Amino acid sequence: MLIRVEIPIDAPGIDALLRRAFNGDGEAGLVHDLREDGLITLGLVATDDEGQVIGYVAFSPVTIQGEDMQWVGLAPLAVDENYRGQGLARQLVYEGLDSLNEFGYAAVVALGDSAFYSRLGFEQAAHYDLHCRWPGTESAFQIHPLADDALKGVTGLVEYHDHFNRF
Repeated sequence: MLIRVEIPIDAPGIDALLRRAFNGDGEAGLVHDLREDGLITLGLVATDDEGQVIGYVAFSPVTIQGEDMQWVGLAPLAVDENYRGQGLARQLVYEGLDSLNEFGYAAVVALGDSAFYSRLGFEQAAHYDLHCRWPGTESAFQIHPLADDALKGVTGLVEYHDHFNRF
């Protein structure tokens, strides 16, 4: 298995993985639209020995109170059913966090399973008076600061790109 930055030839494999993992077209369409608009800050794939995409994570820009603070949102994250339970999702996220830290990004937000993300060092964003636009997601909306001062004086609405609002 190899984890690396996505390249254009990976797009069909990413699309197929997302359709399988999420039982529909939503996430695949989201990634396609983000990619087309140049809004994927970082996309990582995990490939098997034959080069097939078996895992994927994307990070795209978010704003806080309408301001660009060099934060990104993690979404989507997917692992092929045959490779789940082996720590691949964790590896993809950690690789992404390391790369984003090296690139100088300040923080990463994620909306998902709080138990999973807390094991990776994420905390509930609500503890820092941060929230997203979707009601009832307070416990699922998580943050992982990359810079020491990422959360200093930052509160309010964290907004993903409009492509996320079609869900």
